[in-house]
Amino acid sequence: MRRAGQVLGFALGMAWASPMSLAGLLAGLAGLPFGARARLSDAALVFHRYPWGPGGALTLGNVILHTGASMDEVTVTYACAARGGRDECVRLGDHERAHVYQALVLGPLFLPLYFACGGISHRNRFEQAADRYALTGRGWWPWPRAV
Repeated sequence: MRRAGQVLGFALGMAWASPMSLAGLLAGLAGLPFGARARLSDAALVFHRYPWGPGGALTLGNVILHTGASMDEVTVTYACAARGGRDECVRLGDHERAHVYQALVLGPLFLPLYFACGGISHRNRFEQAADRYALTGRGWWPWPRAV
C-alpha cells in the first residue's frame, strides 16, 4: 500500500511539474542534433553531452540538461566550492535528483522560489538541501521541518 502511495505521489508530482518538464524536454530535443544523448537516470530524463551552457547540469522538472557524459560524475558541493576547497565531493546525479524531488513538490513554483532564494549560490537553501541529500541520502527539502 505504501509503494502505491509513493507511485501515485510521484505521478501527481510529474503532472504538477509538467510545465517545467516540457520546457526541459524541448530544450533537450533541440540539443539532440548537436550531440546531446537522452537516457533515463536519477528520476528524470537526462540529456547528456548537452551542447550549450557553462557546464554542469540544470534540472527542469523531470528533465536534466547535463553537459557531461554521466550523472556518476563527482563534483564538489556548493559550500566547498565557495571556500575554494575540493574536499567535499558528491555524485552529481544525487544532487540533481534532489532538485527533481523539489520540482515534483513545488511544480511551477520551483524556479521562482529557487531564484528568490539566491539562484546559483552556496547560500541558496535549494542548493544546500541538494548537497545535503547528495552527501547523506536525506534532507532534499529546502526548508526545515516545523517542530
